[in-house]
Amino acid sequence: MLGGVFETLNSKKAHEKKLGVAHSELGVSIDFPVTVFILPPTMSDPLASSEPSGPDAVEVVGRGRYAVTGMLGEGSQGETLEAVDKRDGRLVAIKRFRIKGAASWKDVELAEREAHVLSGLEHPSLPRYIEHFEESGVLYLVMDRLTGKSLGGFQKRGPLDQHAVVQLLNDMADVLDYLHLRAPPIIHRDIKPGNIIRRPDGAFALVDFGSVRDRLKPEGGSTVVGTFGYMAPEQFQGRALPVSDVYGVGATALALLTGRDPDALPHQGLGLDVARALSGQVDARLVHVLSAMLRPDPDQRAPRLSTLLAEQRLRLRPGERARPDTGARPAAEAPAREASAETRSRRERRHQRRASRHERWHARHSAPSDVWLFRNVLLVPLILVCLQIAKLATWALFCVMLPLLFHVLALFFGHRLRRTGEHLESVGRRGHWALSELSRSLVERSDRAAAGRHRARESSRVRVEDPKRRRVVEDEPIGAAWDQRDAAERKARMRR
Repeated sequence: MLGGVFETLNSKKAHEKKLGVAHSELGVSIDFPVTVFILPPTMSDPLASSEPSGPDAVEVVGRGRYAVTGMLGEGSQGETLEAVDKRDGRLVAIKRFRIKGAASWKDVELAEREAHVLSGLEHPSLPRYIEHFEESGVLYLVMDRLTGKSLGGFQKRGPLDQHAVVQLLNDMADVLDYLHLRAPPIIHRDIKPGNIIRRPDGAFALVDFGSVRDRLKPEGGSTVVGTFGYMAPEQFQGRALPVSDVYGVGATALALLTGRDPDALPHQGLGLDVARALSGQVDARLVHVLSAMLRPDPDQRAPRLSTLLAEQRLRLRPGERARPDTGARPAAEAPAREASAETRSRRERRHQRRASRHERWHARHSAPSDVWLFRNVLLVPLILVCLQIAKLATWALFCVMLPLLFHVLALFFGHRLRRTGEHLESVGRRGHWALSELSRSLVERSDRAAAGRHRARESSRVRVEDPKRRRVVEDEPIGAAWDQRDAAERKARMRR
């Protein structure tokens, strides 16, 4: 049997009908008759589409390398497929983007940018890039398949416990540090529960970089990309900043704690009312962290999540996992629980006695009141004034003078100097925020110290009964009470 059939086309019209393309469109001149080689049915064209040819056929993409086994997700312009890499048998995730279905060329640019950004990233909480290619007018991005479940649809499963949320914040803090400390910083812009995977070991991973931004535009502005409720207010103005991702993580954590989308939670002004939304159900430190992450003003928002967690002692060590919510224990462990509760009660009483003795000693041997007055009334305001001057100088130098200088130099030496000015302005905002936090912390510590001294002074005064006058003397200093007791014992011994 012949391996092929030769067919001769003796007319220009028949040739155009067979090929579907006029010879004028090919840009060459063709002399007729023309001989065409037609493949037999048993041979496949290597340039043909990779779509399955039958109902039971397995779809293969990537020049036959990846066999599609299922669908992970689907959108208006593409879908995410699960496939097997035939080279090593591992599972991969493939994002398929149809260029013909793109609403605008910006969507194609975002798809290409996602592949470019992922190719330069390597982090345990991010999907590992394998390759990207184009076939039959379709873009493919191949990544490692992350095992676990998406946090999307959390409303049906119920809220997470605060220990899991603390683990989420720590994992996302590592990811944001890795992305934001690059030069230039990489901004995800669409952090939400649907883009976070919870792995079987309890760790969390960030996926879907389809809205990523990897450079700052010299003209200052970007496409509005994100999800309502989880977008920072500045993103609606086209100003995506590294702190915008901090807001997205905070909104995600708050939604997972409450089981409701951020739009349905209480608001105070333009921002979310975290304290009222949680209503005392979680640790106060976690409420403080989320409040600092969800401030509407990006200049007042916490610039780094890892630093904020460390300040509140919620930062986990590398490899450490947050304590899980174990729930109810078996009834056989009841005696052990009672014994441990009694032990804790004895320790607490012993600690209270030691603290009381320490306060009494401190009340008797404390420094004169004028020294305390100098330390709290004169020294603290002086330090606060110095901090205010430092804040003003930082703002003037890094947010006004140096950016203005680099913007002027950029007119003559290029846009890179303008980006340097924007980076210095970001450094100035972080320094201004750090000085503000230091001032607030100093004032709080001063108030706590004053309250502690007041309690110590009050605890150093007791009620003493005078045996001669038969009345109760109020507010007698504890030192005088001891002296009176010693004198009474000496008199009793002398009488004997």
